[in-house]
Amino acid sequence: MSFFTNKVVVITGGSDGIGKALIDVLVPLGAKIATCGRNYDKLYHLQMQYSNILMHAVVCDVSKEDECKRFIESTIETFGTIDILINNAGVSMRSLFEEANIEVMRKLMDTNFFGAVYCTKYALPEILKQQGTIVGISSTAGYRGLPGRSGYSASKFALQGWLESLRTELLKTGVNVMWVSPGFTASNIRNAALNGKAERQGESPLDESKLMSAEECARHIIRAIEKRKRTLTLTSTGRLTIFLNKFFPSLSDRLVYNFFFKKNELIK
Repeated sequence: MSFFTNKVVVITGGSDGIGKALIDVLVPLGAKIATCGRNYDKLYHLQMQYSNILMHAVVCDVSKEDECKRFIESTIETFGTIDILINNAGVSMRSLFEEANIEVMRKLMDTNFFGAVYCTKYALPEILKQQGTIVGISSTAGYRGLPGRSGYSASKFALQGWLESLRTELLKTGVNVMWVSPGFTASNIRNAALNGKAERQGESPLDESKLMSAEECARHIIRAIEKRKRTLTLTSTGRLTIFLNKFFPSLSDRLVYNFFFKKNELIK
């Protein structure tokens, strides 16, 4: 019997990337899965993949409070409680701030920050009863502002600050609050990143084959949940970026600039 046997695990954004990889790891461990996403077809295929188990999958846009409320309440109706909430749903951006519509910034905050706030708010009573776990999938961008990703960085800074406050508030309750910084991971988030017009970019500027796989990232997250860690930072590049930004911020500015700009042009 594993740590996750019969535990109700809620994963937002479970039809792609890290969210889907988390489900693939957790199902064999005996977890009861509830997930959501915006794409009906992807959720349908996910349910067909796991047609031998009860999986609660709901079409839900986490940027909308009423849809989050419906998703969480229907999960409790289906399984009776919630043990673990993984706030994974997210969107990124690729645009200089001066070229980006304000709508881009709003969409990023609504999805990456408020989506986690909404789901956690409605799941918290059950998680308190179970002395369970709340996880936020953040980013190195939650520690270090990244050029061309100003709205994404802002949303992840907000997410981490809120989770740290929540962790402190719940310190004596038995609930664990953890945030994860996957670093550069092969997932759909770059393909779904918004350009300056708030439209999907549709391509990744990175060689995905050289990045940590979503499956490996998921395994690290699962182990960290079981160990009730406070934070998890994956990839050596992520850890180095956070270290340099903390102790050598001016050097970090130059190194980050050189990484994201070529001939003074942002790599999108």
